[in-house]
Amino acid sequence: MAEQNQRTNTPDNGPEFAIQRLYIKDLSFEAPRSPQVFLEEWQPELNMDLATKVNDLGEDNHEVVLTVTVTVTMKESHIFLAEVQQGGIFTIKNFPKEEMRPMLGSFCPNILYPYAREAITDMVVRGGFPQLYLAPVNFDALFEQHEQSEEGNSGTEDRVH
Repeated sequence: MAEQNQRTNTPDNGPEFAIQRLYIKDLSFEAPRSPQVFLEEWQPELNMDLATKVNDLGEDNHEVVLTVTVTVTMKESHIFLAEVQQGGIFTIKNFPKEEMRPMLGSFCPNILYPYAREAITDMVVRGGFPQLYLAPVNFDALFEQHEQSEEGNSGTEDRVH
């Protein structure tokens, strides 16, 4: 009965957002210099790359995949590479068209990032390395920067930050 009341109180054309599923699409860890690297003084240089990809699944469902790639070098030597593709299926319904790109390019990756960060950290520790603390990412600013750089372009569903 409570469900029926909730449904009748919600307008059919009101905006709806729902997370349908969160999942790891791909996971990779490479440490080509182990075990020798464990005997060296730990002075790493970290580089993190982010990319998002959006797939329209139909019926207001969208797959958003956030790829986080962390590369660590020491003295110009490759120590390890950790990469995760964190996916999510999101239902986004009845939002104005101008809000869809920010929803898919910023809001959804913001939801996925903590899961990707946890997967990266777990892989690094299991690889025998000290725990990484990846900083929060301002996806709103990255999306805005990407949109400004894409002005005049037809727009693509692949977004690299």
